[in-house]
Parts: sequence; C-alpha cells; structure tokens
Amino acid sequence: MNPAHPIEIVGGGLAGLALGAALRRADVPVAVFEAGGYPRHRVCGEFLTGLDEATIARLHLAPLLADAPRHRTVAWCRHGAPVRVQTLPSPAFGLSRHVLDARLAAEFVRLGGELHTHTRVTDGAAPAGRIFATGRRRGPPRWLGLKVHAHGLTLAADLEVHLGRGAYVGLSPVEEGAVNVCGLFRVRDDARGDRSALLLAHLRAAGLALLAERLGRTALEEASFCAVAGLAFDRGPADAGRLVVGDAFAMIPPFTGNGMAMAFQSAALALEPVAAYARGAGGWEETCRAVHARLRRRFRLRLASAGTLHAFLFSPRRQPWLTALNRARLLPLRPLYAALH
Repeated sequence: MNPAHPIEIVGGGLAGLALGAALRRADVPVAVFEAGGYPRHRVCGEFLTGLDEATIARLHLAPLLADAPRHRTVAWCRHGAPVRVQTLPSPAFGLSRHVLDARLAAEFVRLGGELHTHTRVTDGAAPAGRIFATGRRRGPPRWLGLKVHAHGLTLAADLEVHLGRGAYVGLSPVEEGAVNVCGLFRVRDDARGDRSALLLAHLRAAGLALLAERLGRTALEEASFCAVAGLAFDRGPADAGRLVVGDAFAMIPPFTGNGMAMAFQSAALALEPVAAYARGAGGWEETCRAVHARLRRRFRLRLASAGTLHAFLFSPRRQPWLTALNRARLLPLRPLYAALH
C-alpha cells in the first residue's frame, strides 16, 4: 500500500484542529501551522449552539465538551431590561476558546499530528494538500468585535442578548463561573479606551449604559480581553485549487451562536474528500470542488437567513419592531432556529 499524501492545515482554530485530528484517526499524516500559541483567548461568543450529534460523533468531540455548561434559555434585552425569555429547541454548550482550542491542540498532538505554533505560512501559496482554516476573511473596517470575561455577574437567562444602536452584545456563562461578554459594534470614533474600558465605552456609545454599569461593578478579567476589526459576513469566491474551511469559507453573524458549530461541521464535511485524496483517490482540484460544494449545500440557507436578521438587529429603526414582535410572542423562534442552524 502506498503511503498517504501528507496534508497541511494553515490555521489552528476549531476547524483546523478538528479536521487535523480526524485525519490523524484515519492515519493521514497532518501538519498544522498556527500563527499563535495555546491557550489563548479569541473574540468569540463561546455559546456553541446547533452542533449536531453526527458531527460530535464524527469528530470525537464528546470528551472535549463533557464538562461544558449546558444552556437552554435566552433573554432578549432592550434598554438594559429583558423583553422576553425563550427556551432553545436544543441545549447549547458554554465553553471558552481558551479551554477548547487548547484541548483540541492537545488531542491533535496525542494522535500524532505535527503542530507548529507561532509559525506563519504565506497565505497566497496553495500547493496540493494545503488547507486554509485561517479564520475570518478581512472585510471593510465597519465592524468591531470586543470580548472579555466577567466574574460575579448574575444573568436573567443562560444567554442575554442586548440590542443597542449599531450593536448587539451576548452574555453567557463559560467554565469556572466566568461570563463571556462579547459584542459586535459599528466602528465609532466617539468610543475610546484601553482594553476592557474600550468595551464599556462602546456599550455607552451604543445606548447600553445600564449594561456598562452592570459590568463596571464586576471583576473583568483583563487578560481575556480581545478585539478584532474588519469582519466580513459573507462567503467569498473559492478558487478551484484552494481549499478553505471554517470562517475562511464563510462567517455567519455572531448573534446566531452558530459560528463554532459551523467550524466543526465544515471540518466534518471536508473529512471524507480530503481523506480520499490522501489515499490517492482523485486530484486536489477535484477534492477542493467537492468540499466547497458540500459546504455550500450545508450552509447556504443559514447564511442567507442570518444576513437578513443581522440588518434588523443592528438598525435602531427596526429594533422596536423586532422587540414588539418578541414581546407579543409573534416571533417564530423554532422556524428561525431551524433556518439558522
């Protein structure tokens, strides 16, 4: 039997590490190149919803998620007060990227994968067998993501979603009693500060002063603060010879809580075609087309649905309508959940 073609994965986040570990279980030689190290914090809602049992089983994720808090309720808030508390059709996982990425990296290495941290690979080079899981694609500097962990914060539900002027913010518990506070804001010149003070300034500028006051009375974990700008919430063109997974393929607006699930699902969808290529069945361009076709079929509806709702969540003129529908129990949670997941 001929040895398997080696696979390189550029980017050691959820999609890259999960795919790398799954390929190692299939005895494929894999090297992952990650620009940073582990553990580390990332701008992320850390509210993992919509992750199906088939993906969990295919990627052997159950042991990594076993101790993650399970979340079932969502409180939609406006002007700092809950409008309605709803129950999710299925539970979500609450686990920080600080913990989850490190667990995935350790599992990948345990399975015999080569992990190269603090190593950058030229993004433009795409030889056969190289997969790009490099996270978000860069877009116009319109959106700013900010995140910090808070301690000693009591929530109205497992997840609080706060709507502001050109902003929405999610709060949900992760491990060890911490609450992840993650928000998406329109870039503003009137909100300034260093580290967590920058988040509080953006909350006030977005009309979320009551939430800023709540956070100001808690212990904010400065080391957990992250910021990221230039987010692009769409799917870019895929070159025939360049295979992309996770956020590098498409980034869904964060209010869905579905970004982490999509990263894992994209890894599961790529596994079979990439493993077949590694065994010598088919060429690389054929493999890229097969993977991208799978990703488009799986994610097309949820990306379109999320893009439509994203505009309502950000618009001060549309938010009252969304709030009124929610308060009157006319917002169809289950159909929306199905469309987004």
